[in-house]
Amino acid sequence: EEVKEVTSTLSVDIQSIKVTEVVKDGDTLTFLIESEKFPPLPVKAQVNASAKIIKQLGILGLGEWQAYCKAMETFVRQIAAHSILGKNNAVEIFLTSSDPPGRQRVRKNIFNRLSQAMEGMRKEGHKDVDEFFQTERDHNLVFTGCAKTAAERFLDVVQTEQKIAVACGHFSTALRLCVEQGEDPDKLDFSKKCDNVAENNVYSWLGLDLESRYQEAEKEMLYRRTCKLVELETTRRNAEKAKPVKKAAMEEVKKAAETEFDHISGVAKEEIARLQAARVKMLQQALVQWCEKQLLTAKESADQFNQHLQAFRGMA
Repeated sequence: EEVKEVTSTLSVDIQSIKVTEVVKDGDTLTFLIESEKFPPLPVKAQVNASAKIIKQLGILGLGEWQAYCKAMETFVRQIAAHSILGKNNAVEIFLTSSDPPGRQRVRKNIFNRLSQAMEGMRKEGHKDVDEFFQTERDHNLVFTGCAKTAAERFLDVVQTEQKIAVACGHFSTALRLCVEQGEDPDKLDFSKKCDNVAENNVYSWLGLDLESRYQEAEKEMLYRRTCKLVELETTRRNAEKAKPVKKAAMEEVKKAAETEFDHISGVAKEEIARLQAARVKMLQQALVQWCEKQLLTAKESADQFNQHLQAFRGMA
């Protein structure tokens, strides 16, 4: 309803939006977003990556701040470029105001969460009246799980590669003790290539993570539409059972619900088409970039190993 009332457009050039840094203070993450005006950067906090933080934050827990900044930058640009969301004054204020947005209080009530979860499960399984949306829901249910699993498994690979890189760094340091001071230490730094491989995979993981978030966003949209469908069916039953005195009023409520549901369904179909085109393009770009970087890294590694081989042969 808020979006419908807003007709203004953003004064910010979408390509000028940049997320340059992120800092962590306790459980709070603060991103520095640059557009036409620059919000103040808070004091940097010390980051201690525990296993729990890594599980919750993914790449953030590894200290790869710039990689996640790129992911956040992509998200903010997509919001700004959206045909509906980009017209919301809240987005304009968020991108141009120097004051950071206020924190939202989260109410923790286990009974409310349980009841909402049970209600959500009931509505998620509700049969759709439109075959298009029912098919999309079925596909989304499968793809959401697969995309999330792929992103999590790839993150495990990245974490392992980074551990190997650290171990190679220690091994490299030990080898340097036997090298004369005149030698270039970079030639014996075995961890360099491991770092490159891990870095390449970090940015590739962002593509998989984005794909997973696309699927989650579609799942949420489809769920909200299903909720409206349940409400519409309820108003129809109420109109049929209404007594003559309330019949006219209930018919008006039913018509309003039908109009709202038709509008939501129309927007949902447009968003699904937009989503499918966007996610395929982004995932394709991420995979192509990953392959190109892997090929470049492999070539550089082969050249470096060949230099070492020639050096060993010269020592024989």
